[in-house]
Amino acid sequence: MTRKLFGTDGVRGLANKFPMTPEVAMKVGMAAGRIFTRGEHRHRVVIGKDTRLSGYMIESALVAGFTSVGMDVFQFGPLPTPAVAMLTRSLRADLGVMISASHNAFHDNGIKLFGPDGEKLSDDTEQEIEALMSNGLEEGLAGASSIGRAKRVDDSQARYIEFAKRTFPRTHRLEGLRIVLDCANGAAYKVAPAVLWELGADIVTLGVEPNGMNINLDCGSTAPEAMQRKVREVRADFGIALDGDADRVVMADEQGRIIDGDQILALIARSWSKNDILKGGGVVGTVMSNAGLDRYLGTLGLKLARAQVGDRYVIEEMKRGGFNVGGEQSGHIVLSDFATTGDGLVAALQVLAVLAMEGQKASEAAHLFEPLPQVLENVRFKKGMPLEDARVKKCIADGTARLNGSGRILVRKSGTEPVIRVMAEGDDEKLVRQVVREIAQTIEEVAA
Repeated sequence: MTRKLFGTDGVRGLANKFPMTPEVAMKVGMAAGRIFTRGEHRHRVVIGKDTRLSGYMIESALVAGFTSVGMDVFQFGPLPTPAVAMLTRSLRADLGVMISASHNAFHDNGIKLFGPDGEKLSDDTEQEIEALMSNGLEEGLAGASSIGRAKRVDDSQARYIEFAKRTFPRTHRLEGLRIVLDCANGAAYKVAPAVLWELGADIVTLGVEPNGMNINLDCGSTAPEAMQRKVREVRADFGIALDGDADRVVMADEQGRIIDGDQILALIARSWSKNDILKGGGVVGTVMSNAGLDRYLGTLGLKLARAQVGDRYVIEEMKRGGFNVGGEQSGHIVLSDFATTGDGLVAALQVLAVLAMEGQKASEAAHLFEPLPQVLENVRFKKGMPLEDARVKKCIADGTARLNGSGRILVRKSGTEPVIRVMAEGDDEKLVRQVVREIAQTIEEVAA
């Protein structure tokens, strides 16, 4: 059985349209609750969300589903995805849920599930949930005296603030640093400023006035231009832009130049290797990671292991190879010494820790390699599978031949939206752009 509801990052879609309807959310709660009811103890699930208007609707439906099968529900309110993962373990919960569509616009929403270990569920477990949603839910309903209860956890934000601060070296502070922080009007709009302020930074905030519909709107990690402008405007030392659920981050140096996930991986790898705390002999990236990162790590005697796109696949590869650093170019950075999933704020703190310990400016420390020219184009499609078309396959093969070993092509379907992503990189930027445009145009013609 293949998954129909779950993609690479849980269930996601347009709010109040299938599959992001209250009915589906309630069934997810019922099915997941059934599967994670193991043993005779009183079972509990924790639920966090970002700031989307539809979060109230989805949360209420999930609460109904979980309590109907006898699980007690602890509701956190707006909180980053990594905080939900951390608190799932801290509160000894049987299951964790984050209601968010991450970097998408407000009209989308999603449901991410975490097991009791704080890790995202496996493909097999998600298939099991889908199967149960289609058959037999009523058989697992709790008796009248066993229905679950729901309560709000008022100190959940304070718990995460203390956790995040503990990942920063106790021997250093951020005093004297002016930092621009863009919270994308999302889940971290309260906790992220508190962490940086308590560590001594002078912070200038953006994206901290959510209204339910402005999450990720011209702000955050997918639109960092506002953060970059503000860094230059206020002459800040550093810029941080989180996404809607704060599990990814991009940064900027004091000149406003972007520091992406690949550069973050390079910086942490160099520092942790020097301090003998890097495990696995390198880091885990994805098929999208720039070849420049691979070449740079090679100069340090380190390796780049590549996983599929999606932080759950990065984490799986980290476990297989014994790595403690992994991430994606988009800014999902997983540091398993601290967290079980991507944490944008913690990743930013590790970069700031390196700057503090080495006394360097971000422009000196955070641009360790010259990326190869890399071009990405997204092509939307409505039906079918364009990648199976013979014309598309031939175009990709022709493009690969033209690059002649001096670059690579990656064409894949997004796991979160109906989009084909066409990426190529190589030493000849003009040729790379031509190849990407030709492949994208062919896909457009096939998908028309």
